[in-house]
Amino acid sequence: MDNFDAGLASETSRRRFLRHAALGSAGLAAAPALAQQLVDLKLPGGNAERPMTSAFPGKGSMILQRVHPPLLETPMDVFDKSVFTPNDQFFVRWHWADIPTSIDVETFRLNVFGHVNRPLSISLAQLLRLPRVEMAAVNQCSGNSRGLFQPRVAGAQWGNGAMGNAKWLGVRLRDVLDLAGVKTGAVQVRFGALDQPVVAGAPDFEKALDIDHARDGEVMIAFGMNGEQLPLLNGFPCRLIVPGWYSTYWVKMLNAIEVLPGPDDQYWMAKAYKIPATPGANVAPGARDFPTVPINRMIPRSWMTSLPDGQTIAYEASIPVGGIAMGGDCGVAKVDVSSDGGRTWYRTTLGADEGRYSFRRWDGRVPLRRGPNPIMVRCWNTNGVAQPMKPIWNPGGFMRGNIETTTIIAA
Repeated sequence: MDNFDAGLASETSRRRFLRHAALGSAGLAAAPALAQQLVDLKLPGGNAERPMTSAFPGKGSMILQRVHPPLLETPMDVFDKSVFTPNDQFFVRWHWADIPTSIDVETFRLNVFGHVNRPLSISLAQLLRLPRVEMAAVNQCSGNSRGLFQPRVAGAQWGNGAMGNAKWLGVRLRDVLDLAGVKTGAVQVRFGALDQPVVAGAPDFEKALDIDHARDGEVMIAFGMNGEQLPLLNGFPCRLIVPGWYSTYWVKMLNAIEVLPGPDDQYWMAKAYKIPATPGANVAPGARDFPTVPINRMIPRSWMTSLPDGQTIAYEASIPVGGIAMGGDCGVAKVDVSSDGGRTWYRTTLGADEGRYSFRRWDGRVPLRRGPNPIMVRCWNTNGVAQPMKPIWNPGGFMRGNIETTTIIAA
């Protein structure tokens, strides 16, 4: 982690950080023209083909969902290689297209203000001198797998790849808040970033956490990702890490921390990213006037990654299968697989436990019959919550978490 040492303020370090932070606007504009092959996400609503692109700075081969603002999806075969998603193929999701194309690490400041005793303006060099922590945690878009909702809902039609898992290096948010001295009566903490709206009057992207959550010792301000600097498209120079919660709270290019004496009533908390206040966030298609709450904790999920959906293989009596699982807001307890539509389930072997918020590898075997074989995967988390068989529906396309099926054809 030499790149994170206090030598950041030196001219050599300054050049190094600026080089890693550079994001040419021409590169964004060129992305569609430089697209490679098409990938079929097999979305039930159709219009499922997306171009692959390597045109975005700091990124390898990614599924292109949108150029402005950048929305890049991780191909599913990446998740079969490791439980940690490589930085150059880690998914990207921005709300506004006005993203800084470079960061001057000498002038950047993280401002802490509001209901505090000592407002702060923290340089990166000062941030790097605070006690450090590292944690493995899944970062998953609230709308991951939205393209699989039936009937289709509005929004980015993601497949399953709007997620990634990394080892995040940074400092505890609690330690930064303690430096500022949170006043009695604080209720929430609001987080802002360097990206800006492209339409006059549109709301800045800001999210908030309850004060006790913000100070729980797990919420982090990260500047490192998988042993490297954060890529600019994933939030350089620092971002919020909220383990076990959906990534709408993981504010990128974090530059403002405001302690509030009351609840955040602005757009991105009061109106956006709301889910039905019903079991599983599930309502009937077309339902209206149901109560809502802000989206929050993640739920268990699992996928088979060893073979792609629709793959034809030579018939064998049984085959090895493998993939990844996540417990959501806690660890993975067990993963079972089935190849007969859920009538018979087989226990899998879990890989190394990298922490309760991390992906966990699973491997097992299932019997085959000739023809199509629907291979299902089901995760239980350490709180005893299991993935349901039936998909949910809500108008935001949020929180899909049902058992996923990969069909393999044995010929």
